Formats: sequence, C-alpha cells, structure tokens
Amino acid sequence: MAAETAAHAAEAAGHGFDLVPIVVLLAAAVIAVPLFKRLGLGSVLGYLAAGLAIGPFGLGLFSDAQTILHVAELGVVMFLFIIGLEMQPSRLWAMRGEIFGLGAAQVGVAIALLICVGLVLGYPVAASFVAGTGFVLTSTAIAMQMLDERRLLGQPRGRRVVAILLLEDLAIVPLLALVAFLAPGGEAVSAADRAAAIGIGLGAIIGLVLAGRYLLDPMFRLLGRAKAREVMTAAALLVVLGAALAMQAAGLSMAMGAFLAGVLLSESAFRHQLEADVEPFRGILLGLFFLGVGMALDLDIVAANAGLIAVSVAAYMLLKMLAIYVVARLFKADRGEAAERAVLMAQGGEFAFVLYAAAAGVGIIDAESNATLTAIIIVSMVLTPIMVILHDRFMPRAEPSTDDLDVADDLSASILMIGFGRFGQIVSQPLFANGCTISLIDTDTIAIRESLAFGFKIYYGDGTRLDILHAAGAEKARMIIVATDDRETTLKIVELLKAEFPHTPLLARAFDREHALELVHADVDYQVRETFESALVMAEEALRRLEVDDDAISDIMEETRRRDQERFDIELCDGVYASRHLIQGNVPVEDRDQYIVKPGDTR
Repeated sequence: MAAETAAHAAEAAGHGFDLVPIVVLLAAAVIAVPLFKRLGLGSVLGYLAAGLAIGPFGLGLFSDAQTILHVAELGVVMFLFIIGLEMQPSRLWAMRGEIFGLGAAQVGVAIALLICVGLVLGYPVAASFVAGTGFVLTSTAIAMQMLDERRLLGQPRGRRVVAILLLEDLAIVPLLALVAFLAPGGEAVSAADRAAAIGIGLGAIIGLVLAGRYLLDPMFRLLGRAKAREVMTAAALLVVLGAALAMQAAGLSMAMGAFLAGVLLSESAFRHQLEADVEPFRGILLGLFFLGVGMALDLDIVAANAGLIAVSVAAYMLLKMLAIYVVARLFKADRGEAAERAVLMAQGGEFAFVLYAAAAGVGIIDAESNATLTAIIIVSMVLTPIMVILHDRFMPRAEPSTDDLDVADDLSASILMIGFGRFGQIVSQPLFANGCTISLIDTDTIAIRESLAFGFKIYYGDGTRLDILHAAGAEKARMIIVATDDRETTLKIVELLKAEFPHTPLLARAFDREHALELVHADVDYQVRETFESALVMAEEALRRLEVDDDAISDIMEETRRRDQERFDIELCDGVYASRHLIQGNVPVEDRDQYIVKPGDTR
C-alpha cells in the first residue's frame, strides 16, 4: 500500500502545475527592471525589454503573448480601482468639466487629424477611421505608471491627464458601435439594437452605482467583524473583478468598471485597507501586462513592413502630440504642461487592440492590416518611456510666470519676513495679532496667488539677491525673519543679511540640528529647529496620556530643554558627536563609539 501511494504521489508530481513560465516571468522582471531603473530608463521600458527578450522573437521561451496580455489586463483594472479609491465623488464631480470638456476636445481633434494619416497611406475611409481612432485611445497602463513614477497623480496637471483617460475609456463604447455601423452590411444593424446596447451600458453603470452605495460598505462592515484578513482580501478582489466583469458584459470597459467601484468605496472606512489588499496584485499584474506587450511585438511583421510602420508611428505620434499640445494650450495650460502631456499621451493604447480586433471581425480591415496596426501601437508604447526620458533631460524647465504679480519695491514695515510657507504663516499670526506690520516676500508663484484668498499680500522677491532685500525694506525693518524651507537658501540669505545689515535683529528657521549650528556660526541672532517645539509638545502629551504626574511632566520637560541646550553649546565648539553622553537612548553610552559614522563612510 505504501509503495502504491508513493507511486501515485510521484505520478501526481509528474503531472503537477508547471512553474517554469512563472519563474521565467518573475526572473525577467527582477533582472530587467532594476537594471533599467539604475540606468535611468524607468520600469516600463524594463518590462517591455524583458518581454521582448523572453518572447517568441527573443529567446522563444513563450509562444502565446496574447494569452498573457489577456490575464495581465487585470493589472490595468486594479490600477484603475486604486485610482478610483483616491477620487471621492465630490472630486470627480469637480472634474466633470475636464472630463467632458478637455477630454472630449482632445479626443475629437486627435481623431480628425489621425484619420488623415490612414487616408494618406492609402487606406479606405472606414479603415482610416478605425486606424486613427485606435491610436487616439492612450495606453492607460503606461500613462498612469508614468504619472505615478513622476509623482504627478496628486497634482492638478496629473488629474487633468486622468480626466482625459477617463473620457477615452468612455469613448470605446460609441467607437465600437461605429465600427459595427461602418462594417460592410453594417446598415443592417437597427437603431433599436444600438439603443438597446446603449441602454444596457447605462443600466450596468446605474446598477453598479446602486450596489456600491447600498451594498458594498455594509458588506465590508460585516466581513470586518469576522476579523479574517484573508476574507477581506478576497472580498476586495471580488469587488474589483466583479465590477470589471459587469462592465465588460455590458459592452463597456473593464477598467471603467473597476474605477467606478473604487470611486464608490472612496469614502468608505475600509478604503485604506482595500488599497493595501489590492496593491500587491496590481503591481505584479501591471508588470505582467508590460511584459506581455513586449512579447506581442511581432518582429517578423515589423521587418516585413518596416517602412510603413516607421512612417505610421512617426506620423501618428507627431500628429497626436500636436493635437494634445494645441488643445492643452486652448484650455489655458502653460507650455511646459502642454508639452509634458503631449509626450506622456503620445502612444496608442491597449483599447486599440480591442477596436482593431472588432474591425477585423466585421471585415473593415484584413488580418495583415490588423497585425500591422497592432505592431504600430506596440512600437509607440515602447517609444513612450524613451521620449519621456528625452523630454526630462532636454526640455527646458518652464520659468514661473510673474506677469500678474507685484514685485518687492520700496516696501516699508516693521518686520520683513522672507519665505511664507507653512512655518512663516504660523509665525505671522501672533505678530499680526500684536498689530505689527510685516512685509512678506517669496518666490513660490502659486502660493503668492492663492494667499490673497486667505488675507495675505505677498510680494514676489528672491531673498538671496541684495537688490531685492533693499527693495523689500531690509534696511528700514526693525527685525528680519528668514522662514524659507531650503537649508542652503536660508544660510545664504542669513550670511548676506548679516554682512549688509549687521545691526538688524535676525531670526531664522533651521531645518535640523546641524543646520541650526551652521546658522549660529553665521551669527544669526536666533534660530529654532522647525520641528523642535512641536516634538516637545507631542512628548508632553504622550506623558500625560501615560498618566504621569503633572509636576513630574514639568520637571522632565524642563530637564529635556536644559540638556538639549547643553548639548547645543558643546556641539558649537566640538561637533555633533561631542555631546552624545547627554542623549537619552537605548544604547549604553560606553558602546556608542563603535557606531560613529565617519565622513565618506557608506555604512
């Protein structure tokens, strides 16, 4: 019996799950992505290169890239779900003008220009329409990844790109309907059928909204009481994939379904836990998507149609960038933002594969044209990270416009404050309450414009320039406060002020302890570390919540301040390590010498 069981086990092991493809995919990503990031080429290009290397036209370790792409599309779906979690309905409603105004304008202008490419290349009208509109649909995966890596998702210019991508997701529905209409014999599709398709799509959206509003939060609350983390993870995946499946069944975008699910849960108490549960799956599957795109690049088709593909990629990308740039400028974006958006969104997207497949299915384009157009999209995806790198390296940084700002000129107040960020704003309140007059100067043009709504008049002026300091009234001021948030800038301003106005009391914001020592050596009259007082307040509250006696708390805080000042006085003469014996820590004083980090030490 034992021998028979062992034989069955061996047979089962011999017919077990094949781990080789998974190991190869993970190894390719682990090797390529860190290497490309180290070279400054970004993770997307690393995934694409790895996919090309292990795919049918590289080492030949995989033969069916399309299957991997279909699975990996879930990475895009989960990415959109996480973006949705960050978009509360109120924020999304505030973006409606950008979605249906800016987004629709960009899509419309781009379609008009890109259709012309197909006509010039000799495609019939219907095929030119399909080819051009497919390229208009930007790759959500690549654009979002680039925004994420560049930390633009939370900024206004990043949100405008997201708004356009959402409109493009919505656009796939009428575009697919137009493909059916343009097909040979497409006139047989009745108006009732098209109305039914639109009704099903709207019904799916309404159903998802109602489910999210009345079912999702109670469901997660119920599961939360079970205190089973793995069940919450399963529920998060169920919501994402279920919403995507519902939208797909209704003929809409899976990504749009996941985004809507995220929006509906964005105000839930479980939002952060859901994001943490989905994030690992999102990262792996999104990387798998880029690997699949690299594998799907058919080098035989590229070689056979190299001239056509090269001309088409250049024409489509340049005209699309022109459309994006012009629309961005029309909607009041500055030149830097318009150029950046044009580069980020210059490629075709994954929805083009769906559109081209539908067009091939109804006879608008043939199989060879489908393969060629697909290769054009993939090549544009591969080129995008390179274009972004070139943009960042060679595009001059746009100087902030100061046309509508008042510059510092012949100011006179009892106090001159240089830098008016979060630190300076707090410092100003007791001074204004005492009736002091304060001249405020800063170089942050956005903050200067926004400050008026909060009751502050800030003049544009660079405190590192002597002529600006004179114009801002430094020689007339009874006191000067330097509240800039850059340590080198602060030190430069302090040194300049002490050289030119040595008798004017000078107070400065210090970044940290070493910066405070540098400011004292520069003869500043008073400095304070920006986090020192707030940290002591936090410690005092912590002791109080530990039910320490109030008198004991007072003594502890007084002793802490005394020891800190003693340390500071020693460090002014002998350096930061000289006062280590006065620090309360969890490493014995006699053992601390071995941990001293010398200059240049990389430990």
